[in-house]
Amino acid sequence: MELGVIGLGRMGANMAQRLIRHGHRVVGFDPGSEAVARLAAAGGTPAESPGALVDLLAAPRAIWLMVPAGAAVDEAIDAVAPRLAPGDAIVDGGNSNYKDTQSRARRLAELRIDFVDVGTSGGVWGLENGYSLMIGGEAGAVGRLRPIFEALAPAVDQGWGHVGPSGAGHFAKMVHNGIEYGLMQAYAEGFAILRGKQDLGLDLHQVAEIWRHGSVVRSWLLDLVAAALRENSRLDGIAPYVPDSGEGRWTVAEAIDLDIAAPVITLALLQRLRSRDADSYSDRLLAALRGEFGGHAVRRE
Repeated sequence: MELGVIGLGRMGANMAQRLIRHGHRVVGFDPGSEAVARLAAAGGTPAESPGALVDLLAAPRAIWLMVPAGAAVDEAIDAVAPRLAPGDAIVDGGNSNYKDTQSRARRLAELRIDFVDVGTSGGVWGLENGYSLMIGGEAGAVGRLRPIFEALAPAVDQGWGHVGPSGAGHFAKMVHNGIEYGLMQAYAEGFAILRGKQDLGLDLHQVAEIWRHGSVVRSWLLDLVAAALRENSRLDGIAPYVPDSGEGRWTVAEAIDLDIAAPVITLALLQRLRSRDADSYSDRLLAALRGEFGGHAVRRE
């Protein structure tokens, strides 16, 4: 089967390369010439523009978008949709908001173009290990794309599935990332406590390696913790600044809309926001208040 890929960043390029390894033809476009050159070196077919990419594919065409959520997705759709025909499909494999996905699916349905949303997890390791794919959309479109999903997944019968109608794939990935926030925060806090007990002289990498085997808290994230601590146990040179992709925020907002308590995910998100405040006004005010009501010393800069 052949597939057009728009967006050859690290993850998009790795997915294209995995498909090529499994015998699929991949036509790719990216604004960066180096990304396109890497695709060609891996055996893919470069395209000079999104429109040219469409022309290089045989009908029924399938185009996979790996671009940032938001305007970039709409721009990519607008660039290819006029050149597509009924029965063609567009796949959004990025981290789009599921409500935007539902709106896009309705718009493309008027043109009889299938729109499939694929929540994709696996990061840079997916090239070798395969990707976890949460798929939303019409059953017929998903069925036609099955060979692509089977090639990208860890196995033909593992790690992927059609989870529901349009938006369901991105919704599942949104919650997946919210859970990820909580898991990462728990590991980070736990290892901070271990490090804080200086008199015991704990080797944090050793503890992580012990937990990786047989422990109830073992996971792939713990494997990554161990790898990070093996390379740099003091985490020297790493700033305590943690970005977020937006999906944690969406998960918290959805929990509020559904009247579902999600305190762990919510606090993990808030901790990420706090990590970016190098000059915390709220902390300064707290210190000033302690000085006002209790006469406590206020540390000066």
